[in-house]
Amino acid sequence: MMRWLLLLMLVSACNRPTFRILEKPIPFDAEREALSVEYMKARHGLEAERAVIRPKIVVVHWTAIATLESSYDAFAPTRLRGRADLQGASALNVSAHFLIDRDGTIFRLLPDTVFARHTIGLNHTAIGIENIGSDKKPLTRKQLKANEALIRYLARKHKIEHVIGHHEYQSFRGHELWLETDPNYLTQKTDPGDRFMKRLRWRLRDVVPRN
Repeated sequence: MMRWLLLLMLVSACNRPTFRILEKPIPFDAEREALSVEYMKARHGLEAERAVIRPKIVVVHWTAIATLESSYDAFAPTRLRGRADLQGASALNVSAHFLIDRDGTIFRLLPDTVFARHTIGLNHTAIGIENIGSDKKPLTRKQLKANEALIRYLARKHKIEHVIGHHEYQSFRGHELWLETDPNYLTQKTDPGDRFMKRLRWRLRDVVPRN
């Protein structure tokens, strides 16, 4: 009986999905780091020699771009293209640390302690997770599970205090972690939506304190 029980446990363990992060780095050369350090000083008021962060927040986004490759191509250039609403603040392109495809596959774009421009006021302490999706293509259940697994992994490495959706970032105005030199530099976001974040935070209730 004990032998059968052990066998069943082994089969069950083998059938569980394996957590993997696939490497798909965007360029982070001297120019990108210099622009990142410049951004940290101009936008966050931080003097730094290297573009590094101490993660305390995870911000969940959707790309509003239809495919993984198109999303990667949008983040890869060092300098921002288009986006008139952002160009006045910095020439540094937007990016994120992770990108999750519709089927839940996780790709690492940048190391999780490297600076990335993805959330006004919080870039200096926030890990960004982008998901392929939009208002018309809500994030999938596989993406929900992938975000949960990824954030659990990040919480084991860092002292993660908050998990928020991009649409919630303005709630941190006035918070001790909020650093933005221009109080009028704000954008309105809808990603990834209240429903997705409610489900994600419920799944992470044993890992990350409630915001």
